[in-house]
Amino acid sequence: MDETPEEGPREVAAALNQLTTGMVRYLLSDRQGMSLTTAAALNRLEQEGPIRLTALAAAEGIAQPSMTVLVQRLEAQGLATRVGHSEDGRVRLVAITDAGRALMAERRSAQSARVADLLAALPEHDVRALGEAMRTALPIVQRMVQAAPQPGVPGGGSAP
Repeated sequence: MDETPEEGPREVAAALNQLTTGMVRYLLSDRQGMSLTTAAALNRLEQEGPIRLTALAAAEGIAQPSMTVLVQRLEAQGLATRVGHSEDGRVRLVAITDAGRALMAERRSAQSARVADLLAALPEHDVRALGEAMRTALPIVQRMVQAAPQPGVPGGGSAP
């Protein structure tokens, strides 16, 4: 009788890394003209709401001058805008626009369609197994990532 060796954190980490790297590479092979940095910044703005440019740069791990250029480009494309801070009128925050939200929704839809095409080529039992694995793994991974300290953000939490 074959026994499967117990998987520890290093083995699980290696498998998660292999999975995410493979999927990211596949999905990024058709970027739709958007860099990973641009997509990450828009995603953060969409998920977290308006944020200071300095906090956005720190959260994305890029220099403030580079983020300034990126935000200016997003503003010129109508994907982001600067808004006033509700408590301090001197502060300007970067926010995603409705056009930015629509673009991100379109991007997610196109990516999901590409993955669905991959799944369509698999036998039904493999698709069911992946579905079951995702229903189990996704909430665990989401909790793990949410609880992790955020690099570049003071206090380790998410940026305000």
